[in-house]
Formats: sequence, C-alpha cells, structure tokens
Amino acid sequence: MGILKMRILVLLLIVLMVSIVNGDENESFKKKPTIVKTVKGVKMCVKDWECNKLSRFCCNLTITDYLDTYQFELLFAKRNTPVAHAVDFWDYDSFIKAAALFQPLGFGTTGGKKMQMKEVAAFFGHVGSKTSCGYGVATGGPFAWGLCYNKEMSPSKDYCDDYFKLTYPCTPGARYYGRGALPIYWNYNYGAIGEALKLNLLDHPEYIEQNATMAFQAAIWRWMNSVKKGQPSAHDAFVGNWKPTKNDTLSKRLPGFGTTMNILYGDSVCGQGDVDDMNNIISHYQYYLDLMGVGREEAGPHEVLTCGDQKAFNPTAAPAAAS
Repeated sequence: MGILKMRILVLLLIVLMVSIVNGDENESFKKKPTIVKTVKGVKMCVKDWECNKLSRFCCNLTITDYLDTYQFELLFAKRNTPVAHAVDFWDYDSFIKAAALFQPLGFGTTGGKKMQMKEVAAFFGHVGSKTSCGYGVATGGPFAWGLCYNKEMSPSKDYCDDYFKLTYPCTPGARYYGRGALPIYWNYNYGAIGEALKLNLLDHPEYIEQNATMAFQAAIWRWMNSVKKGQPSAHDAFVGNWKPTKNDTLSKRLPGFGTTMNILYGDSVCGQGDVDDMNNIISHYQYYLDLMGVGREEAGPHEVLTCGDQKAFNPTAAPAAAS
C-alpha cells in the first residue's frame, strides 16, 4: 500500500511540474494589450514583442494571429525526415522571431487578413521551392519537402568577386556559397545583407547555416528590399504598393506573384515562357495557399501569377558574339 501511495504521489508531482512548465510557456506567448496612438492623423500601434515599433501595420493582425505552429508543421511536413539535409534546423519560432523585425514594416501585416496570408504563402512559395529536396513521387508529394536544405551541399567555388574588394572584400578562408531560406551567394550579397541586419556575415557567412532566425531574417530582408533603386521590392510588387510605369507595362510586368520572381531571379526564371523552374515556384505558392486555407483560386490570373512573358528588370549581360 505504501508503494502504491508513493507511485501516485510521484505521478501527481510529474503532472504538477508539466502544468507549471506549460503555464510558463503559455505566459511567455501571451501578448500585452495593443498600444494605440494617433500620429499626424494616422492610427499607429505597437503590439508587444511581435510588432514592437510604432507602425500603422501593427494595428492589423500579426502573423501569429493567422499562422500557428501546427500550420507551419503542415506546410513543411517533411523537413525533419531522416533523409532531409537540415534536420531540426528550421522551426516556427525561428520564423516568427525573424518576421518580428519586419512586421512593423508591413511583412505579413499589410492589408486585410487574406492579403496578409497570401503574402506569407508567397514568401514561403519561394522559400519552399528553393530549399526543397522533393521530387515527383516523393512521400507526401513533391511540395511537402520545403526547408529540406539550409546550405548548398557541394559548392563548386567560393563565390568571391574581387570587383567588390573595396566595399565587400572577401575574408580569407570564408566561402560565400548558397546558404539560407532564400539562398545567398557571393561576398557582395553577404556583405550588403550583413550591413542591413547588423550581422558580420562578410567575415562569418557560416552564421546563416548555423542560426535559423538569422537565415529567415536574411530571406525576409531580400523579400522586403529592392535590388536596385527605383525598382520595387518583392513585397511591394506583391501587396500592390508598386505602381508600374509605362515601360513596366510594355514589359508585361504587373503587380503580383509573377513579378516577385522577376525581382528575385530575373531572366534565370522569367521571360523564358512556360519553364519548369518558374512553374515549380508557382506550384509551391499554390500548395501553401491551399494548406493555409486561402485556396489557390486566390493566386490570381495567369498574367499576374507567372513571369514567362515578362522582360527582366535587370537582364544578365548577353555573351559577346563570336568573331
């Protein structure tokens, strides 16, 4: 009888400890009341840790209001399978911590709930396609394998461009091969992103493959910033902040998902007609729209969704004709 009582007491203590731990976790994720101010006639808000700078975007829903851990696990269901190449690296918390830096700027917080969810799905569409190890007959389907990688597996070179030796000089021993959720290549890209995020990526590009929050931050920074002055960011092109010029219209560049591919990849994906690389990115986006409950029918018409007929914003130099 004494042994039975002891076992019951131990079980009760375990239950109590679990309750305390879960209670602490729940408390840490509770948000403080929204702070609301009017600045020059514009309603501005601060929402605790997730949208912690006074911004009109922080008055809207934040990402945790419509995307939870369960949904993230559903979107990237196969990323931690034994055959994946970045097991236990990517997770929901790292994404949310990274996104918190950009939500006051409108990432996932622009417009109404549908637009907010569409933007996160669009961002994930790029991320999933660029980090996937899925294929046609893969278990769970080819789109369930996003975030399978966090770095280039067999880099063929160091990606050091001495043209930028004055601004972003290569650090001896550093290798600037593809890393991250939207893979970063070349010393000048590591340097520019590192400056923006106040991370020493030029000396330590390996940070991106060692820290998932940094990797997501770098990817969202790319999404939120334009490649060149006077050109839109992928964010602005997607949410409708960008107004095309006459030249853009003639080049068939329209606000929407298609133009995000043009901004991020140029003519390596766009302006080539109905190619597999483009369709793979689109298919990931549609897959995530479905899983998030928005539905692929909200992706838009063909001319908005694709970039096969678009001229690149920044065409690659044509090879010189043979003499």
